[in-house]
Amino acid sequence: MQKKDCFFVGKIVKKYSFKGELLIKLDTDEPETFIEMESVFVEKHKNLIPFFIEKSSLHKSTLLRVKFEEIDNEADADSLLGAELYLPLDLLPTLSGNKFYYHEIIGFTAYDSKFGEIGTVTAVNDKTSQHLFQIDHKGKEVLVPINDEIIQKVDRNKKELHLDVPEGLIELYI
Repeated sequence: MQKKDCFFVGKIVKKYSFKGELLIKLDTDEPETFIEMESVFVEKHKNLIPFFIEKSSLHKSTLLRVKFEEIDNEADADSLLGAELYLPLDLLPTLSGNKFYYHEIIGFTAYDSKFGEIGTVTAVNDKTSQHLFQIDHKGKEVLVPINDEIIQKVDRNKKELHLDVPEGLIELYI
């Protein structure tokens, strides 16, 4: 399994017990969605390795407490601390309306209510505190904040993203 064919689930943040149980900080607003997982891919040395889950439960409502098969002691658990977890893209729940996954809108054409066609969404920058659409406008990069007030409509059929960008922002880039 390739990382590009997967989505990020969360990160192993600490050990829970001396029997190899681990706590996972999930990257979701709905942690209960992941309680029934049977397996997950763990990134080790830039490779995704499948791990099968013996049991799991929510811990303090935001963390997932997991016992992997064949991880039976603290030393085994230590080797997984800090590892990132992934699942195949086809396991993502389908979103509708103006909700979207970042990978899903790459290649969409972005339009502004006043400016018209801005260009093609080439990436999403989620490394900053304010996540940004990266849009190619005739070879120049335009950055637009991802914000519910700015996003007017996500049209999956036409692969279009309709925005209401603050006045003057697009012009700063072009």
